[in-house]
Amino acid sequence: MGQGGAWTAGRMWVRAAARVPAPSLWLGTLQEGVAAGFCREVEQRRLFPWLAVAFGLGVLLCFTATSGPPSLAAPLAVAAILIALTPIFAARPVILAGLIGLVAAFLGFAAATFRLAQVASPVLARTTIAPLVGLIEALDEREEGARLIVRVESFGTLAAEQRPRRVRVSFKKAPPLKPGDRIAATARLLPPPEAARPGGYDFARDAYFRGIGAVGSLVGTIQVRPPPEDLPRSLQLAAAVDDARNALTRRITDANGGQAGAVAAALVTGKRGLINAETNDVLRAAGIYHVVSISGLHMVLAAGVVFWLVRALLALAPALALRWPIKKIAAACAMAGVTAYCLFSGWDIAAERALIMTLVMLGAILVDRPALSMRNLALAALIALAREPDGLLGPSFQMSFGAVAGLIACAPLIGAVSLRGQSAGPLGRVAIWIATAIMGTLATTLVAQFATAPFATYHFQTVQPFGLVGNALTLPLVSLAVMPAAVLGILAYPFALDQPVWWLMGLAVRGMLTISTWIAGFDRATYVIPAFGPGALAAMTLGLVTLTLPVSRLRWLGLLPMAVGVALAASATRPDLYIDREGAGIAIRAQDGRLATLGKPPAFVLEQWLKADGDGRRAGTVTALSTARCDRLGCTAHLPDGRVLALVTDKRALHEDCIRADVLITRRDAPPACAAKLVLDRPFLAAHGAATIRFPPKADPIITTARRAGESVPWRPVRETVPTRTPTPAVPTAPIAPDTDEPEPPSEGSGDTLQ
Repeated sequence: MGQGGAWTAGRMWVRAAARVPAPSLWLGTLQEGVAAGFCREVEQRRLFPWLAVAFGLGVLLCFTATSGPPSLAAPLAVAAILIALTPIFAARPVILAGLIGLVAAFLGFAAATFRLAQVASPVLARTTIAPLVGLIEALDEREEGARLIVRVESFGTLAAEQRPRRVRVSFKKAPPLKPGDRIAATARLLPPPEAARPGGYDFARDAYFRGIGAVGSLVGTIQVRPPPEDLPRSLQLAAAVDDARNALTRRITDANGGQAGAVAAALVTGKRGLINAETNDVLRAAGIYHVVSISGLHMVLAAGVVFWLVRALLALAPALALRWPIKKIAAACAMAGVTAYCLFSGWDIAAERALIMTLVMLGAILVDRPALSMRNLALAALIALAREPDGLLGPSFQMSFGAVAGLIACAPLIGAVSLRGQSAGPLGRVAIWIATAIMGTLATTLVAQFATAPFATYHFQTVQPFGLVGNALTLPLVSLAVMPAAVLGILAYPFALDQPVWWLMGLAVRGMLTISTWIAGFDRATYVIPAFGPGALAAMTLGLVTLTLPVSRLRWLGLLPMAVGVALAASATRPDLYIDREGAGIAIRAQDGRLATLGKPPAFVLEQWLKADGDGRRAGTVTALSTARCDRLGCTAHLPDGRVLALVTDKRALHEDCIRADVLITRRDAPPACAAKLVLDRPFLAAHGAATIRFPPKADPIITTARRAGESVPWRPVRETVPTRTPTPAVPTAPIAPDTDEPEPPSEGSGDTLQ
């Protein structure tokens, strides 16, 4: 639509709104203001980004289905009907816009449905130890041993319809292995673990969309067998790329050594297994863990380096610079280079989404359009969601697109953060340039942190108050030294001239680690806040979208839902009891208000409970409840209101504790005649997963569970359980928002400030 067409459509918006009667003068003024705002949105062509929002809502609606896989034909049929109706309402822009939004929503629903059908594969139903034969697709070296992704050929006596197609296994010691090897070993596999608490990170869901149907470890001898002659081409390519990544990782670590080498290798190849827990904690506390996640920052810097190099080289030849569109040639070379970099770095969802965004921006240069615009961001979001709709559920998509939307909306303000000094001398101009760069970095980091705060606090329950300082001090090193060295090192690698480059890159990484260690030593460098529910996140997301997408004063309407979301998050109530999904242990609120343990909850699970409770302690520092009475059969304790709680670990204690306990928790099957008022036994936990309980004064306990009984989602195996005697929980919730091979939750690096 041309400018005149946009103006005509905008006037139609105003007239359409004016025909709606207003009951009062105040409402009439508000109505006129909203209509004028819509008029400007149409004139500025800012309705298109809302298609991505509608598409995402359709995706979310599909993933809330819990009664089986939805039909693909239904949303496509409705979308086709709505498209057929659009010519009828061509003269009524309000209705037309609503119809187009509904079409986008149903197409999003269809994309998510298709994705579910595309990745459908068996999930292991129960812990099993059996011989495993399969092909290694990927190998991640770690400080001790390695972690493998294995494409399964056979596992024990499981039939093909019950056997996972792909499993993730780890081992401590083994013969030298490489991607593409065919191995045979005894494996202990278990279903991918579900959320450790209601609303927590669901590793089972993430594993399902990655095609992983079981996790575990290899035990005993690992045999390497000859690969089949008809090895799939896709596996050959994946194995070759992963083997090359591992070889380059070893080359970079050998050139530097220590954690500087491990971090430098992760920046280039995306292999983070050699980074130890202490270094990860330091980077997180400094607010720069996003640097080691191959995503937006890396894609933008890699593309920028290639773009600048190609354009500079072409500009050296005046004849080429005058006759050829060297800017477009440089953009095309940058597109090819960044695609190759994404392929080499593993092509995970964060990198793929960042690649899509970068390609859209560079493609805009080829067609003489602004590279950084809200329309391009919306187009990148639509492509990413159509490609992998499940990415919407994770922090990577949410944080990266939220950050970029905030940066684009605040671009005029950030652009104004500059100093003028035309009359200054050479040194003065250099000083002004450095000061402007620092101020720009601080401004962009501040905007990105505010834009990503709702998602970071929801998924990770942590805030890094000094992240602004960490990014301001380290991003110049990354931008001016680390990433250019990475590009030059990759170019020099085929000629075996890369070792000096990796060494120089390691020096810059050591400086980055030194700064991070200094910041991590600050008091309260990491602040843990209590978890809040999806309702608060939804309100804050609506506020963020409304504040960033419009260009008119309508954007200020986003302050209301943002304030509501913040209020809901601040008023979130903490449970009094956390119960392990397997019934191995619990965490109970002690008299001092902090959590104490009963039984033996897994360390990983306990750490998730502590973070959700706003408690920054490590799992190893949490003590058992001092007032509890424990023996080898279980534990009993008194709740603050005087009720008796029993955790039974041996079935011999069930009869006695069923008589005296008000709340009974056990990983065993409680007897049908158990007199306890509230029983959470093996059948209950198998049906509902992890649970929490809150004990309001003079009221019945409120139980919240990770899933509802009878809920059917494809990433959870069907288990035959004995029907539980206890009623359905009062307030059940299912998560929306990821060595026994317990999963690692998504890290803050999943969304970086420049993605």
